[in-house]
Parts: sequence; structure tokens; C-alpha cells
Amino acid sequence: MRTYLVVVDESPESAVALRFAARRAVKTNGGVEVLALVEPQEFAPWGGVQATIEEEAKERAEALVQAAAGTLIAESGLQPHLTVRIGDGPRIVREMIAANPAIAALVLGAAATGSPGPLVTHFAGTDAGALPVPLMVIPGSLDQAGIDRLS
Repeated sequence: MRTYLVVVDESPESAVALRFAARRAVKTNGGVEVLALVEPQEFAPWGGVQATIEEEAKERAEALVQAAAGTLIAESGLQPHLTVRIGDGPRIVREMIAANPAIAALVLGAAATGSPGPLVTHFAGTDAGALPVPLMVIPGSLDQAGIDRLS
């Protein structure tokens, strides 16, 4: 089954990318893998404090992924696979693509204004030719009608 890997966060462009991926998956009889990334915390001299901060960030990411899944199920009927990982975003994305041969594309949302975001900058820049799957950069300025028309 063709799977679209979507990285989600709390940004509006993330929701745009998720909707686009879901609509493509429905039209191609595929699936969606939803990934939320948690930045590792800076080293704290008290390891318990660092662990607590990371755990709270992971819990927020898990809630975000669950909300994204609910939206996806309601709008498309698709049951996505959900993943929350702590670490370096580009490295984790590459590991997930390498581990799952069903992933057919990486779908990222670009901010409507300003910098497109760190993952878009990375994968459309320094790693543009190294991905083993296509990169779909979805403009964050698209409204639902635009997404539906293009997907």
C-alpha cells in the first residue's frame, strides 16, 4: 500500500499538509503515517528535570498526533499510523523512510509567509537529491477548497 509520511506540529501548514496527504491517500487507495517530532532537551545538570521536560513534550506531541488522527478519520475515513519520536527531525524522517518501504512520499507543509520551516528547508535544500522518495511541499496558504482541487 502506498503510504504518505506527514510530519505534524502545531502549525497551520501542518494541518494543510495532513489534509492534502489524506486526500491523496484516499484517491490512490493508500495510507497515511503521521509523525510528531519532539526536540531533545538541552542537557540539564539534574537528569530528572530534563526527563520531565522531555516527557511533557512527548505527551503534548502524542495529544497533537491523536487530534490529527481524529481529524483524518472524520474527514477521510482513513485510520493513520501514528508515531511520536524524540530526536533530530531529519535523521528520524530518513530512518522512518528507510524502515518502511511502503512510504511513497514525504509530505511537508510550508509556512504561508517567512521561512518555510526547518524540515522543508532541510529536505528541499541540502538533502533535496538524497531522499529515496518524492518530497511534496504543500503551501500553507492553501484553503480547503484549494487543497481539495489540487489533491
